[in-house]
Amino acid sequence: MRSAYNDNMSAAVSSPFRIVHTVCSHDCPDSCAVLVTVNEQGRAIKVAGDPAHPVTQGFLCGKVAKYLDRVYSPERVLYPLKRKPGVPKGPLPRGREQEAFERVTWDEALDAITARLGEISDRYGSESILPYSYAGTIGALGYGSMDRRFFHRLGASQLDRTICSEAGGVAWNLVYGKKLGTPTEDFRLAKLIIAWGGNIHGNNIHLWPMVEQARRNGARLIVIDPYKTRTAALADWHISIRPGTDTALALGMMHVIVRDGLEDRAYIAEMTHGFDRLAERAREYTPERVAAWTGMTAAEVEQLAREYATTKPAAIRMNYGVQRAENGGTAARAIAMLPALTGAWKYRGGGGQLSTSGAFAWNKKALERPDLALASPLKRLARTVNMSTLGQALTELGQGSSPNDGPAVHALFVYNSNPGAVAPNHNAVVRGLARNDLFTVVHEQFFTDTTDYADYILPATTFLEHTDVQGAYGHYFVQLSSQAIDPLGESRSNVWLFSQLAQRMGFTEECFRDTPDQLIAQALAIGSDGHSSNAQMEHITLDDLKQQGHIPLAFHREPETHPFQPYTSGTLPTPTGKIEFYSETLAAQGLDALPAFFPNTESRWSKNTKYPLEFLPRKADNYMNSTFANLDGHRKMEARTAQRLEIHPLDAQSRGIADGDTVRIFNDRGSLTLTALVNGSVPAGVVAARLDWAKLHPESNNVNALTSERLTDLGRAATFYSTLVEVEKAGNKK
Repeated sequence: MRSAYNDNMSAAVSSPFRIVHTVCSHDCPDSCAVLVTVNEQGRAIKVAGDPAHPVTQGFLCGKVAKYLDRVYSPERVLYPLKRKPGVPKGPLPRGREQEAFERVTWDEALDAITARLGEISDRYGSESILPYSYAGTIGALGYGSMDRRFFHRLGASQLDRTICSEAGGVAWNLVYGKKLGTPTEDFRLAKLIIAWGGNIHGNNIHLWPMVEQARRNGARLIVIDPYKTRTAALADWHISIRPGTDTALALGMMHVIVRDGLEDRAYIAEMTHGFDRLAERAREYTPERVAAWTGMTAAEVEQLAREYATTKPAAIRMNYGVQRAENGGTAARAIAMLPALTGAWKYRGGGGQLSTSGAFAWNKKALERPDLALASPLKRLARTVNMSTLGQALTELGQGSSPNDGPAVHALFVYNSNPGAVAPNHNAVVRGLARNDLFTVVHEQFFTDTTDYADYILPATTFLEHTDVQGAYGHYFVQLSSQAIDPLGESRSNVWLFSQLAQRMGFTEECFRDTPDQLIAQALAIGSDGHSSNAQMEHITLDDLKQQGHIPLAFHREPETHPFQPYTSGTLPTPTGKIEFYSETLAAQGLDALPAFFPNTESRWSKNTKYPLEFLPRKADNYMNSTFANLDGHRKMEARTAQRLEIHPLDAQSRGIADGDTVRIFNDRGSLTLTALVNGSVPAGVVAARLDWAKLHPESNNVNALTSERLTDLGRAATFYSTLVEVEKAGNKK
């Protein structure tokens, strides 16, 4: 397999520059292959997409194309820092954060941190220590390897990492048993593409060329989204559905499909379980009833259902926005059933995609070593704390409300995340972070909303500065991310940090001395023959990865002659071995085994006259959650909607609000002052604003001041999009 990476490396032999294959490790389905040009002085001077990667195709998104601005930013934290005595925890002015801290050596920081963790464990119990991390990096090593070993051996509380995708993932697996999907490259063959809660042009940009190629060949693009995203603006048909009514629409489509005999009976008989029960449930969801919930007309519900069922191939790109609502798991589950109902999986280019992550069978037990918990003070696995209820964990846990909860949290170790910005119920979170008795360590690249509350800040590497191995949740390639440059300053990787902490805690297990190459070999389950023994990776060796940079999974090696079409034959990893319209798992738990629509507790259907507007606290197109939000170049790309509240003209007029007015958006949890942007981006009854760093707002606040810690129906995940608010002109506070 010859790649552009090989060719560039050959050309670089006689050049003063090196070309290094890395992988963008930010939380995005595209997982781009990135070629980094490094000069004689060891400085990265260029990042570019690898043209040989079939999904990256030689280009990078606007966020990562400017990545060297991040790597070499003068604002990077490059040395360990300790909070100065007497400096209170709380928001710090941007550019002056350094004044609250003093530089210390790594030895001083590590010794002090391990001593404090030991004291806290001895005094309150090891479960009073809580790690908090998510997908600031999705590399297999950086996301979860040495860190999990350390916290298992320490006996710290485990973290249920639910904040982003858990409801949708559980939902998809209830239907199919494993998260697979239509290959991204095959979307070009579709004749109809439905982007359901998916802003492809904003946060899945490498699917967009496939969509455009399909459209050049006659395909139509339909976008279902309450908000007029970049993708919706470019669609053939934008359906501005009311928030949280996706389940009703999916069931309404099923009603029409079954009523009109448009289902694929042969596929259903061979591959699915529970069709008759689903058909009976769908009869309740007439187009008229569904129209009343969704804001569509009955004719539009009929048109969408027929167009979807009669167009071959038809593909649904569902993204995780759908499941960030109280009943979001059921919504994702209902949508996931549609390709099975119509037999769309039978056609290359048809089917659907939520995530492809189920294809990557990493040896997680070897990486994370949960068995080390048996050597902890607990002699067992520790309790689990849900990251989506961090505010409760920091302010209520261990306060006597439930004797089974265990101790209060007395130490918080944050890495790969910025909970001071991204966690729901922001005001409760920062009240917890501000506790004087909470010992907080943050491993970070910049001063963030979370570091403002840290006792110690430890400098972290970017993906150019460490080695990792990575899969994807939007394609089927295993990739090696080689270290391109030396770490800036004294920044260190997650692997190094937690290895050092373990050794200073006196943990003698040899696994705490494993190198990145050894960890990669463990993740790949490299055998004595040098090949991986992981499913679909048997042809992969570490040497091949180092030579080629990226290698497709076994089933995707010959996409033209042997295309991969999931869920078309064989036994699936569900209780019945089939695609489950009727869930035996949910039935066994006494839950509704069929999808049904129920309005969110916080929705227009709750008839809450105090807070009548549905709020969408959206992610920015040019940030990655809260990552990149502090960089001026990225902020300029978000200038149109930064610190703006987007509101429908009818809602603005009834409140005496004009475009450009300063407004207050509020509910019982908090309030936020923004500038009104009166436009057509949201339907009547809905308002929207972007996630941003709280410290960059004059009130040290952001959209999560309004969101709750209520959890989803499946997966116990965050419900950002189930939020009711009211809006008024600033100065009119009641």
